[in-house]
Amino acid sequence: MHDEPSGGLVLPDEEVQVGVLRHLLDLHPIQLTDEELIREAVGDPDDFAERDAVRRAVGVLVASGLVHRHGRFLFPTHAALVFHALAPT
Repeated sequence: MHDEPSGGLVLPDEEVQVGVLRHLLDLHPIQLTDEELIREAVGDPDDFAERDAVRRAVGVLVASGLVHRHGRFLFPTHAALVFHALAPT
């Protein structure tokens, strides 16, 4: 299910956002580039829709303050790490 905010942009599926954030949290302190994350996250590297969903999920996570982007590299924010440590598994 996609949410459509008033700006008209279609947000990526929440499952993709959760998967991306969980992957970055699991790998912390390792930082991945966008392309490394996409290679690890998608089943078919030639599937534009899957690649685009991951890119859009990263954009939403960055905008919401859960993921930092430093140049080409992505990593979870301090807030995401603290929540992850506090949340039951």
